[in-house]
Amino acid sequence: MITVETIRQVAHQGPFFPNWQSLGAFVLPEWFPKAKFGVFIHWGLYSVPAFNNEWYSRNMYIKDHPEYDHHINTYGPQKNFGYKDFIPMFTAEKFDANEWIRLIKQAGANYLFPVAEHHDGFQMYKSELSEWNAAVMGPKKDILAELKEAAEEQGLHFCTSSHRAEHWFFMGHGKEFDSDIKEPLEKGDFYWPAMPEPDNQDLYSEPYPSKEFLDDWLLRTCELVDNYQPELLYFDWWIQHEAFKEHLQLFAAYYYNRGSEWGKQVGICYKHDAMMFGSGIVEIERGKFAEPQPFYWQTDTAIARNSWCYTTTLDYKTTREILQDLIEVVSKNGNLLLNIGPKGDGSIPEKDQTILKEIGAWLDVNGEAIYEAKPWRKAGEGPTTVVSGQFQEAQATTYTSQDFRFTVQGDSLYAIGMASPENGHARIQALAQSKDQNLPEFHGIIQTVTILGYEEHSVDWQVTDEGLQLTFEPIEADQPIVYKITMK
Repeated sequence: MITVETIRQVAHQGPFFPNWQSLGAFVLPEWFPKAKFGVFIHWGLYSVPAFNNEWYSRNMYIKDHPEYDHHINTYGPQKNFGYKDFIPMFTAEKFDANEWIRLIKQAGANYLFPVAEHHDGFQMYKSELSEWNAAVMGPKKDILAELKEAAEEQGLHFCTSSHRAEHWFFMGHGKEFDSDIKEPLEKGDFYWPAMPEPDNQDLYSEPYPSKEFLDDWLLRTCELVDNYQPELLYFDWWIQHEAFKEHLQLFAAYYYNRGSEWGKQVGICYKHDAMMFGSGIVEIERGKFAEPQPFYWQTDTAIARNSWCYTTTLDYKTTREILQDLIEVVSKNGNLLLNIGPKGDGSIPEKDQTILKEIGAWLDVNGEAIYEAKPWRKAGEGPTTVVSGQFQEAQATTYTSQDFRFTVQGDSLYAIGMASPENGHARIQALAQSKDQNLPEFHGIIQTVTILGYEEHSVDWQVTDEGLQLTFEPIEADQPIVYKITMK
């Protein structure tokens, strides 16, 4: 069994060492900026009650939350039916890893991130550190292993995520009244440590995570790395707390050194400046950057606006909105990680399937403007802009036919119209030229202009001092339109 001492030895063996100076030598895996699109999967015990969101395990123990009353009315008092009692109900009888991966591949994704352990503490993989895992209880399957095998067989990059850090306090409210969460709790117990919830926005908040908990977090995360060799590991929030800094650097050096042993390029996706810039991949949750970035990054978002897991009240985004997000991110030097939430029985909801297939159908036609494409010197033009930062998805962004986003690949510039063009006319101002060669933004020589998926539509084009003027047979499209502009 892995020990903290073993972890320290590997973390100090090189080529990486547990300090930010050394970890700053991190190199982005070569495949990642080419892949552009991946799928996140939130699936666990919280998928059984399927109520409100994936924080059911916390909120069912808080008296002023809807989950509290819903739980009593549906399952009975928390002292008689606690969160742990969902485990026998989590049988996953319809789970088929190969079917999941076929769908994800059909969606055009190149990598996947199933959640290995969420805040609730139930591991979706076989563990020697806790019996509270899917291989021993509930489905009695090593879910992570089955997904890894299916993904790699079908040519997808296998990654995973750990949300264990928040378990320090996630079940703590259950001690505030007569529930099944009671002292004494010891390491190894499902609900342990169930501490009082701190101010999770305070980087120094008390109660300070104990060394026992931090060591357990480190052991679990390194076990995950050793047994499943993910190409990327994603950390959710709260590892930015001061208490994690030493352990996080230990883990990063351990993981990066293991990757070197395996001959794999690996990386850590992190949020909130949890790691020193340059030591991993910058992650933004449900948000974007307003401008292109000189570094590569990723945004993670969900297929629904109001939850990461399956519930009966999902507020789904449209396929158009998700594609617009993908285009927006790629034009600004990033990847999109899109989350889906399977049902408790292991089936993927019909709406999720429909959206994924529609994304895949668009990418089948327009993928050359996305996969392996690079940002142009200008990300886009038009009246619609996005706000930098996380959690900017309360409302869908409304684009106009004057909004374009740009990518390049080979001899082609792709001008992606974010909304359907009006009456067969489009004007791309960034490609304006004038007789005074000191004035225009663009000096290239255009050879051809076509519309991907509409090659039968002849495009008349002319470069003027107002832009590249396009005229073609009117197109009515619900999804973005890609103009392929080939250069001499």
